[in-house]
Amino acid sequence: MTPSINLLHPDFRANPYPVYAELRRGPVCRVEPGDIWAVSRYDDVQLVLRNPEIFSSGGFQAMLKPAWLPHNPLGDSILAMDPPGHTAKRALLSSAFNARSIARMAPLAQAIAGELTDSLPAGGEVDFVAAFAAQFPARIIGEILGLDPSLHSEFKRWGEDLAAITPAEPSEELAASIRETVADMERYLQEVLDARRRAPGDDIVSDLIRAKIDGESLTNAEIMAFLFLLLPAGFETTTGLFSNSILGFVERPDDLARLRADPALIPAFIEETLRWNPPVHSVLRVTTRNVDFQGVTVPRGSMVVALLASANRDEAQFPDPDRFDMHRVSQGGVAFGQGLHFCLGVSLARMEGRIGLAALLSRFKGFERPPGDISWNRALTVRSPTALPVRCIPA
Repeated sequence: MTPSINLLHPDFRANPYPVYAELRRGPVCRVEPGDIWAVSRYDDVQLVLRNPEIFSSGGFQAMLKPAWLPHNPLGDSILAMDPPGHTAKRALLSSAFNARSIARMAPLAQAIAGELTDSLPAGGEVDFVAAFAAQFPARIIGEILGLDPSLHSEFKRWGEDLAAITPAEPSEELAASIRETVADMERYLQEVLDARRRAPGDDIVSDLIRAKIDGESLTNAEIMAFLFLLLPAGFETTTGLFSNSILGFVERPDDLARLRADPALIPAFIEETLRWNPPVHSVLRVTTRNVDFQGVTVPRGSMVVALLASANRDEAQFPDPDRFDMHRVSQGGVAFGQGLHFCLGVSLARMEGRIGLAALLSRFKGFERPPGDISWNRALTVRSPTALPVRCIPA
């Protein structure tokens, strides 16, 4: 197979799953952008995720700090680190995102979900992404980090620009927008750091300032890298989860009716949505040696894209994988990754999903989408609509 498959082509972005099925016929192949190696089968994706000594997370650094964007704190975050440096720094955040800490956020999440669902026009058309899917998680991660509420509307633009960084050089217009976003984020977050140093609070930013690794405080650059990771990661995945859930309700109204009749099924619905149409579609790694995939050799130093969304529809792992079935017994999907880089925010995303969907389903009995194509973001790692016009049918 040749690099004729482009993972950023609008047709692919609109529906990547038939292409994923084609890719799974072979062990690996080269794709665009950047003529990188695509790994699409479940077992092979697991191999990539669970063996950092062979598949280095330097793949993210190579992507996030290209020649046209040499300064990008996200490229210096734990996202682009291997052990041992990754291990100690990740541990700093574990307590902030454990189940007990997330449970304390539930009342706030319920209040925000109620406020946002009440503001959705009953029977009228609204951009669901702007009105709910992006606002809800942005307000929560803003609260966790102790950020200025007036900037919540900027989070989505910042996240989209950071996600648009790929191995292929973008247009000058997009490159300029991304450079501006990095500068804006760094300028604002530096103001936050300066303020917390003067007056520490009960938030993650203050915790990072107080933290020590082997007796040494984190440098300003290290803390900035943490914040560049936490801010978009705290809402991009959940924004996609809500948008994909609403698309599911539009396409399968019977599922919506079942959930309204039995809200206890919401967690199962979320897990199947994360398998069937996840927000995160891939991660990038770099090979540290030659790797053989059933007779196909990927050379040392190659960039590899592990297609999580393809692995979640692998016929060898999931019976009838293209069918949405919230009653599936088998688990083991890779929507949140696996291994050392398993998503720290998994408990937060699931909590937000449960509370947000429960609020929506208590107020609305259906969702309709007007005719027209959906506009999808331009990113290798995350796939979600940039806008989603829907009509909310009141209960």
